[in-house]
Parts: sequence; structure tokens; C-alpha cells
Amino acid sequence: MGPANKSQTSPDTFLLMGIPGLEHLHVWIGIPFCSMYVVAVVGNVTILAVVRTERSLHEPMFLFLCMLSVTDLVLSTSTLPRMLCLFWLGAQDIAFDACLTQMFFIHSFTAMESGFFLSMAIDRYVAICHPLRHTTILTHTRIAKMGASVVLRGVAFFSPHPILLRQLPYCRTRIVAHTYCEFMAVVKLACVDTGPTKRYSLSVASVIGSCDGLFIAVSYVLILRAVFRLPSREASLKALGTCGSHVCVILVFYSTAVFTFLTHRFGHNVAPQIHIFIANIYLLVPPFLNPIVYGIRTKKIRDHVLSSLMVKVA
Repeated sequence: MGPANKSQTSPDTFLLMGIPGLEHLHVWIGIPFCSMYVVAVVGNVTILAVVRTERSLHEPMFLFLCMLSVTDLVLSTSTLPRMLCLFWLGAQDIAFDACLTQMFFIHSFTAMESGFFLSMAIDRYVAICHPLRHTTILTHTRIAKMGASVVLRGVAFFSPHPILLRQLPYCRTRIVAHTYCEFMAVVKLACVDTGPTKRYSLSVASVIGSCDGLFIAVSYVLILRAVFRLPSREASLKALGTCGSHVCVILVFYSTAVFTFLTHRFGHNVAPQIHIFIANIYLLVPPFLNPIVYGIRTKKIRDHVLSSLMVKVA
């Protein structure tokens, strides 16, 4: 293979465009994005530290919450620092291998996020509908197996993404019309028919998302049915408040994911800046909201953090 063909097959770098049409606002857009990233990192690290040091929190709910926090940290850190360099420093260049690595982390850990939402929904179902058997059903061994299966699923289904893209020849522009290396944005740059590659990606995403979403919906329907049967009105309202906040976070995650999926499949007339902005919300908002909803609103974690802060102040 000659040098020209080799350079076409494996470009040295791609150029991230950012949000098309809003380049003049990149500096200002970076401010709320950076703020959300700081909250996400501080919140999720706090949750991990609190659960690690407080043995009374070594329960199924908090163990799954730690898994979700690690996922959030990896997901946000794989996108935000590079995105802020683009917004604030104008650093558009990203190495080909770095682009593929970022893509793998984004898509695989997004699938893990969905899986841990499902695991936490199952935990809430068992805790509310079968409270006396909660600890016997969700033992530490079962929790570890559930966590490992979620991780393996994400890695197994999305490892082919960078492998497939590495095999494609790139003889068009090197400009990626996005703020990060999204699979569909990169695959458009190939100069061969990428129909099978696109179908694989969309099929995997739709199957994982729809199955997880369906089981989460069934879990919360059964939870709500059990909550409305509670004899105490106060207990019902408390359970509804907790479940309601959880459902809101899940809806933000899945609604933006569905919008992104439908835009790739059917929304050819959707303005690119709207699609890219929603795709960023899809990656940034859940890691920002999860420690607030699952951490601050959880009494045990909130009380432990407040007591630690009062000890340090005293």
C-alpha cells in the first residue's frame, strides 16, 4: 500500500468543529458546562468517599450508587476536559487514536449508565415490594455479578466501534462536526459505504436502550402499585417523592438518548446545533444530576456529609 493510500486509511488527526453556527458563543457555552462538570466530579467523589468510609452504607442501594458514580466520573471526564479545550482554547485537533478511544469510553460507559439505572430500579423494586427479603435476594455476591455483567455488556457491544472505524478509509474532510468524537459524526467522513456499520451501531444502541428502559418502566410501575397500597399516607408520600426524583433523572437520560437516536435515524432536517446541543446534554446532565438526586436527597448520605463538615468546622 502506497503512502497516499495509507494516509487516507489512517488520518493522523481529526478536527473537532464544536457546535456549528455557534462558534462565537463557545466561550460562554463552556461556562455552564464547566460548572456542571465541577459539580459532577465533587458530588460523585463525595458519594464514593462517604460510602467507602461509612460501613452502615454498604447496602445494595449505595453499592449500585457507587457503580453509577464511577461511571459518571469516567463518562464526564472522557468528554468535558477535551470539550473545554475546544471551547476556550480553540484546540480543535484530536489524534485519530485518541478520537477512537474517546468514542469507546463514551458509548460503552453510556451503556453502563443505562445498565446501572436498571440495577438501581431492580433494587428499589425488591426493597419496596419485598422488604423482608431485600438483603437475602440482593447479596453482595449478586450485586457484584450484576455490576460485572453491566460492565461486560458495555465493553462487549461497543468494542467493535473503534475497530470498525479503524478499518475504514478516510479520503474526505477531517472535520468532525461535533464537540466530541461521536460514532455517527466520524463514520460520515469515510469514503466507502458505511451502511452496515451504521446499522450495527444503531441496532445495538436501540436494543440496549429499549430493553433497559422497558424493564425500568415495569419496575417503577410495580413500585408505584406497592406504594399506593401502603397503609401510612406519610410513608406513601415519602416513597413517591424518592421515586419521583429518580424517575426524573432517568427520563432526562432516556429522552435525550431517544432524541439523539431518532435524529440519526430520521431527523435529517433537524438543525445540527440542536442535535449537538442535545447530545451534549445527554452526556453532561445525568452525571451532574445523579449525585444531587441520589446523594443529597438520600438522608443517610446527607447526614454523614453534614456531620463531617461540622466536625471539620469545629
